[in-house]
Amino acid sequence: MVITGENSAPGTALLLAAAPAGKGRLVDAASVLPALAAVPAPVLTGTTGTAATVIELADPLDPQTVLTRIRGAAAAPGPLFLYLAGQLHVDRKQRQLHFALARTTPATVRYTALPWHWLAGELRARRPGTTTVVVDLVADGEAWQQVSEGHAGLGPGTLLYGRIAPAPGRRTVAPPAYLRAMATIWRSGARPSFAQLHEQAAAQSEHPAGALLFPPIPTSPATPQPPAARAPLPTPPEPQPPGTPAPAGATAPAVHAPTSADATVAGAQAPALGREFGGAVPPAPAQTPQSAQGPVPATTQPAPARPASAHAPAERPPSEVPSADPQVAAAVPAVASGGALSGREDPHPAILAAARAGRHTEAAAAAAACEGEALRAYGPASVQALHWLEVRADLARLARDPARSCELWMAVADARLRRQQTADDPDVEGAVDRAHHQWEQIRDAARARRLAPELVRLRRRVPGRQRGALQLLQRRLEQLQSGPSVTS
Repeated sequence: MVITGENSAPGTALLLAAAPAGKGRLVDAASVLPALAAVPAPVLTGTTGTAATVIELADPLDPQTVLTRIRGAAAAPGPLFLYLAGQLHVDRKQRQLHFALARTTPATVRYTALPWHWLAGELRARRPGTTTVVVDLVADGEAWQQVSEGHAGLGPGTLLYGRIAPAPGRRTVAPPAYLRAMATIWRSGARPSFAQLHEQAAAQSEHPAGALLFPPIPTSPATPQPPAARAPLPTPPEPQPPGTPAPAGATAPAVHAPTSADATVAGAQAPALGREFGGAVPPAPAQTPQSAQGPVPATTQPAPARPASAHAPAERPPSEVPSADPQVAAAVPAVASGGALSGREDPHPAILAAARAGRHTEAAAAAAACEGEALRAYGPASVQALHWLEVRADLARLARDPARSCELWMAVADARLRRQQTADDPDVEGAVDRAHHQWEQIRDAARARRLAPELVRLRRRVPGRQRGALQLLQRRLEQLQSGPSVTS
């Protein structure tokens, strides 16, 4: 894929994702390409406002072909960004690092993988400071030893960001969580510096034990992350397959606040809670979970008209919601006046702290204000508004209101489908899977029955990757229709 803007001397981005087919695959490298490809081309090339060229290579077969594309990209005069997702191996004869391609096997590394020193050689001729390489790699045993000894460098003139992790356990395929988190942050509308982006992506992605970050991130809690550099709230854990009972006594693990000292976040990246509270999410996009006690707080200013939806609750201004936390109380008017979107204030830490402390109404009031501001500033179909809708869905999960969470995740799925995202888009599938998983947790049978028709409609349109999900949904619905109004 090549995207060219209006001006001359464009920046160039090369997206290279590859991993061997079959049992030799350690990472699902190519799964990150749709998320990266959805990022505006000038953002990928660091040349906002100028022309940009993006080249995408998904599971290429021949190292010479890859070298030719790298050589062509390296010859471009503007800045060059290489995004690499895949795995590293060492050839048996010369004991040199190689980037595996689709046909690579342990016995054919030397002939079917891209030698790491080829890549370093092509980049060495470029003017120092004009080349940035972003990696999300997994290294097998001997390759990991070389990486740990510092043999994965690409020369002093190349800026290196990302992570390299040891190979996962047997028959385990790791996700490219670091690059996925980076794409989620960009797709949420945030434009931090690359150093800040590195910190945010590292904080939002789960790292295997011993993984190396380039450059390393300070772990001292005495160095707080600047408000403008903070990432969106982390994504929830991936939903269990429909029909799997939830662990006793828990609806979700604790969520870590995204700081530079936080190197891991439980769960995969899904849509923006980034993905983007996806996940994936991005992630990265909360209003109080609706309960029997009353309606949900919202912003003091009317939001633009939103598409009609059965999931939209009655709302009231956040000023009517008492707050025991002055940080949360201050976040609501600050966000409503544009503070969060302008980068002057970041409401995520206060929202997350309130939710973790059990003050779900306060957290939701501030998050709903953020959504209202996003709706006014960017429109109801924007990724910014979707970010906060997803935050609302996961706040409902944290508040142990699965019915409300299900409603909101269905609204997310509908909104993404209206944006012309396809039924097999990971963000769409993730929203429907999360809605289905939350529906499975509903103990009020009457409420589950009310939500079921909409969920069945979505499941028929978005079957997902879990076999028999629609059949499981219909089977439980039949049980609910023949049983009492409240299940145990």
